[in-house]
Amino acid sequence: MSETPSTSYSVNQPNSSESEQSLSTRHFNVTEPVVAKRICFYKSGDPQFNGIKMVINNRSYKTFDALLDSLSKRVPLPFGVRNISTPKGRHCITNLEDLEDGKSYICSHQRKMKPINLERASKKPLPWQISRPISARRRAVQLARENEVGFGHRERKITTPKKILVFKNGDVRLRRTIILGKRNTQTFEAFLDYMSELMQYPVLKLYTTDGRKVPNLQALILCSGAVVAAGREPFKPSNYDSLGYSRPAKLLGIANRVYPKANAKSESENSKKWKVSVLTSDMPSAETSSKVYITLYGDHRNSGPIFLDGEEGKLFQRGNEDIFTVHTGNIGNLYKIRVGHTNSGNSPAWHCEEVQLLNLFSGEQFSFPAHRWLAWDQANGETSMELPVFCQGQPVLPVTVYEVHVTTGELWNAGTEADVYISIYGEKGDTGSRQLLRSQKPKKFLKGQTDMFSVEAVHLGHLYKIVIGHNGLGSGNGWYLDKVVIKDPITDLDYTFLCHRWLDSGQDDGNIARELTVTDASTFPGRQELELKREETWAAEKWKFQKGNTLQFYNRLTGGFICLSPDSKVDALGDKKNKYGLFDVIVKRGNICIFSSHQIPHLALALVNGYATGKVGNATCCELRVHLQPNGSAILESARNPGHTVTFNLQGKVADDTTGYAGLSREFVVHVKGVFHHGAIILLNTNLCQALSLRPDGSCSGTGQQQQESYWKVHKIGSGVCMFESVRNPRMYLKIKDGQCNGTGTGDEYCHFKIEKNLEAGSVSLESVRNKGMYVGLLPDGQTKPVINIGENNIFFYPQIIKFGREKPMGTSAAPNQEKKGFRESERQPAKAQKQVSQTPSTFPPSKEMRNPQGGECPPPSADEWKVSMMTGNAGTQVNVTLWIYGDRGAFGPITLGKDNRKQLFLPRQEDEFQVKIKSVGNIYKIRIELDELPNEQSEWNLQSVTLQHLMSKKTLNFPANTWLSKNSVDRDFVFELPVVEAGKPIYPIVLYHVYVYTGDLEQADTDSAVYLCIYGKRGDSGLRLLRKSGIPVKFRRGKVMEAVSLGKLQKVLLRCEANSKSQYWYCDKVIVREAENNLEYVFNCKRWLPFMSQGVIHSEIDLYPQEIQVNQQLKMQQETNEGDWKITVVTGDFETAGTTATVSLYAYGEKKASGPIILGSGKHQLFNPNSEDTFKINLRDLGQLYKIRIGHDNTGNDPSWYLEEVRLERLVPLSQEEICLPIECWLAEDKGEGDTWRELAIRNPTKELLPLLVYEIHVYTGAKLGAEADFNVYINLIGTRGDAGKRKLHRSKNNNVKFQHGQMDIFFIKAVSLGDLEKVLISHDGAAPGNGWFLDKIVIKYKEGKEAQEVVFPCNRWLDEYQDDGKTQRELTAKSNSKCVNETGSSILILLTKSAWIFGVKRF
Repeated sequence: MSETPSTSYSVNQPNSSESEQSLSTRHFNVTEPVVAKRICFYKSGDPQFNGIKMVINNRSYKTFDALLDSLSKRVPLPFGVRNISTPKGRHCITNLEDLEDGKSYICSHQRKMKPINLERASKKPLPWQISRPISARRRAVQLARENEVGFGHRERKITTPKKILVFKNGDVRLRRTIILGKRNTQTFEAFLDYMSELMQYPVLKLYTTDGRKVPNLQALILCSGAVVAAGREPFKPSNYDSLGYSRPAKLLGIANRVYPKANAKSESENSKKWKVSVLTSDMPSAETSSKVYITLYGDHRNSGPIFLDGEEGKLFQRGNEDIFTVHTGNIGNLYKIRVGHTNSGNSPAWHCEEVQLLNLFSGEQFSFPAHRWLAWDQANGETSMELPVFCQGQPVLPVTVYEVHVTTGELWNAGTEADVYISIYGEKGDTGSRQLLRSQKPKKFLKGQTDMFSVEAVHLGHLYKIVIGHNGLGSGNGWYLDKVVIKDPITDLDYTFLCHRWLDSGQDDGNIARELTVTDASTFPGRQELELKREETWAAEKWKFQKGNTLQFYNRLTGGFICLSPDSKVDALGDKKNKYGLFDVIVKRGNICIFSSHQIPHLALALVNGYATGKVGNATCCELRVHLQPNGSAILESARNPGHTVTFNLQGKVADDTTGYAGLSREFVVHVKGVFHHGAIILLNTNLCQALSLRPDGSCSGTGQQQQESYWKVHKIGSGVCMFESVRNPRMYLKIKDGQCNGTGTGDEYCHFKIEKNLEAGSVSLESVRNKGMYVGLLPDGQTKPVINIGENNIFFYPQIIKFGREKPMGTSAAPNQEKKGFRESERQPAKAQKQVSQTPSTFPPSKEMRNPQGGECPPPSADEWKVSMMTGNAGTQVNVTLWIYGDRGAFGPITLGKDNRKQLFLPRQEDEFQVKIKSVGNIYKIRIELDELPNEQSEWNLQSVTLQHLMSKKTLNFPANTWLSKNSVDRDFVFELPVVEAGKPIYPIVLYHVYVYTGDLEQADTDSAVYLCIYGKRGDSGLRLLRKSGIPVKFRRGKVMEAVSLGKLQKVLLRCEANSKSQYWYCDKVIVREAENNLEYVFNCKRWLPFMSQGVIHSEIDLYPQEIQVNQQLKMQQETNEGDWKITVVTGDFETAGTTATVSLYAYGEKKASGPIILGSGKHQLFNPNSEDTFKINLRDLGQLYKIRIGHDNTGNDPSWYLEEVRLERLVPLSQEEICLPIECWLAEDKGEGDTWRELAIRNPTKELLPLLVYEIHVYTGAKLGAEADFNVYINLIGTRGDAGKRKLHRSKNNNVKFQHGQMDIFFIKAVSLGDLEKVLISHDGAAPGNGWFLDKIVIKYKEGKEAQEVVFPCNRWLDEYQDDGKTQRELTAKSNSKCVNETGSSILILLTKSAWIFGVKRF
């Protein structure tokens, strides 16, 4: 009796031959008599299974395998029927002849059988009995009853259905997707029974995919999305991948086992059976613990991955041959196979020697030599390989290594740390699912980065699609994929697959895998990508072109705005305050608009015969089509004559026929007026589809969706100063405080931000008023953090208006009358425009006159309406009168009291009444009245009293005045304050503040410009007071007395100098304010020129703080210290010019990690003055043993040069008795010393040698292409095995007067503590406008450490240009694989690493 071996485990080759012979004999033995056997089959371990009765003969089942396949359909076992045994499990049945007529047998999916009681199993069950274990529902009811009588305990029930994936312990192929609901989660025990029924084996324990036990229902509910079901055995680590990307294509279920289920005709003409022989190498550790699969590809179809299963621990052992029989169906002519494994188990690495195939029907034999490792840590890191069929000694298709270039998007938090998988499809099959494991970059899939991977496969022919995805589940594990480019080295073709979408379960459509089709071959991929980006830009920016918006068009090339003059001439030379540079939008259709002049409404921007001009707004030549570019700029094209665009030359004039193409400029940055008006609701977009948002925990992120969660309400505090309140969470404000940036502010000064506008990019930056020099910045993951401005785009926000606010601020107090020319930064609107605004019911400007017309009926008063009565004495006035109102919740103003016929106001012995709306300021305690200067020496005004009456409640507030204002009075700024008087007494006294302003003892330190001062205290401010008029060159000494309602304890002063030229600049030494009545004196040090420049912007005002409460964050050493705290003392030189106005930062490097930038402070805040020691406390926890620091500044302010004497470090916790002294004694300045603003210092380690300070000689080669030269700032960062040198500016070329010229090599020197072996450099520049590109050929770095000189080459050969190549102005260059060393004898040793050997060459100098 011949035997057919079970193909579920490996067999020896001789048995395999016997198996083939016996198979053939049975197949042709048709003369034997037909003997029918009646057999009953039961399920292993399940006495309730009703049994399967079958009639078996050699016609119905020709082979034992066919019987197993048939039983697999009828007996519910996890892997089908693999074994048949006698009822007690003692004897295994291996062929049809062993079956006896009338007997019963047990079916199992494994060798070990579970005996059953045949007496009980053979009884016919009653109708209410079931043929499976007790249901989870019945079990839950039983357990619930037990709990009611004191057995067990109640579990927390699930309230929201949740999908979860369940794997079998140690077997990733067996998995089930279930929905956790109320029915199956009554108790944890009931859920385990439910899983036992579903998985069809006893489930006693659950684990997370990383091996943590799930002890109860609560832990199950909190699981991330996948669990592992186990019996009594311990947890078995495996590649539990809830998405299946780590497995081959069409990742397998039960049907892909060794014996797939057959149809009724298991050996029909469409079915094929193969013998697979797999030889494992006899190399050490060649065996694998992983699951091995094979896929066969034919010209009809492929077989799909088939796992080669068998007895665990005996397959694919070192030096063994394992033989399997597999069913593939009709795949056609075989042309390749794929063999791989799932990288599971304790030792998954596998060295495959050879794979052999035998077609058991046609007799064809195929041999596939492999001789390679399949392991993540061996060879190329692949766990699968493709092998082509050989014909006459040559492969029918070549093996190709595809270059896969994956570009991650530029969105915040676009990168991912998840495992990414790809499957490539072509006309000749696919690659299967491959993990993108090894990138040329040190870290994969970072924001804006392109990673290159190699995928080896049998050539696929023309590619048409890819499937790409990752296994990152949960919040924060998403990925924004920009595109994939695949290079075919055989055909030399590039295939581009555009994505521009999230692969994130919490973003977009929630999918974490995408199918991408190749771009149309007839269309240039770059053009198609450009069109896609234009569509995305229009979707994000089209709000600007809504009806009623007022726009400005900024030209980057000319640095001016488009202006339409009354004579219809158009140019691009206007400044941002030019009234002829404003255009109102009239939407015609789609992206076609008319831009009518805001100042001259009947004129509009038009294109006539290709030239920009002004025409009557209803003409068709005024219809312009808006084309938004990916860089955010707009092109205005004639809708009537396509191809004609609004174009200017370099001089800002309308371009004519004589203008060359290189001198044309037709792109404009669009700015919307009114973005930061008070009460406006805006988005602070961080890119086209993300915005700054407030999270529930109070933190802020730049990755929010452009929805209500990201809406901010603008509160205008002063000129260019605003607060931002969350709309969704009222009374939560954006703030910077204590080194944190979040949305937990309460509306105090930490929430005040100065708006810095970037005309070039259409963006704004938010600088903290309290912590000057600190901006709201974004980390790569989108989290907000206070940062300094170093030229990066992480501080740029792109505002979008959701709802317009009021033009004039509410609650702004530190400002004089709005009509004073040039005093406010924002331009005053024309009278006509003001009148139009005041008539709009939805907006109510504070300056609107509210006096009731005589004889008219007033509408019912609202809760914020007041009547203001002003009683004039014996002398009247005709000047403008402005009112400010102060309450305990804020201030309101300015309110201009007047009307068209001003001669009728403020007449002698006349009471004038005005009706005004005062938004809630709380309980009013004072008012301030401001006047324009009286016209002549004889002019005067006698104000008797002011009364405020609330129109709804009739509450009245009295402000007795009896004040004379005249040219002869001491108070020449015509400002006075009045407190509320109750019961005959003022609630706060009027205090005289004596102000002493000291001009510095420097040459030309005095000024004849107008100077203003505002004092701030706990009870508001004094308003801006004129200290000295312009045109009177008198040095400040003393003598100014300011009268104001008591401000309480003073907090700061605001000093403003309005100088029109540098000759009028003023050097202020200090300001002293004395409050004589309380014997108090406050000293406010300044010691700087006004105005001053910061970050390229001229500032005419500065906040000064008293010495005892300075906001420079200089340390007051606290008694309570934390672990890792250090005291840092910075000593500035002792000569007059040694100090700096720049912001100083520190980097600390430890053996574990580096600290990142630590902002010590700014010279603007009286730090780093000459002959001073500034002390700070910083925390360097978890850095490990320090080995170096880097200190420097951002080169801002009008005098950034700094002479640094030394830096001292002392550990506070744990306390160290030794202070580390690091002498420096050099200039940190671009124009002095070595021209570097940074210095590195090595710190001695008691157990190691002090690292040397090296001089790195940097040779920068500019390319020889047309336009390759650069005239902007270039920065470099050297990165080695011991950290980096920081971002350094390449300031002085040692061999050329002009840097970075066409085909030129420039030499620079950088000093840094030894970086070890150089691995890469980061090179970038700040040129942003068109034509500001740079073609970099290469960088060569030379340095000497020890006895040998080193030379490292970093090839580039690419553009750094926003408008060329890939549009990037920063590149990461890796060191070339060969390096050069020069020893002391002068020999040059060139070491070149190849794939197979090292080649040495020695040259004598």
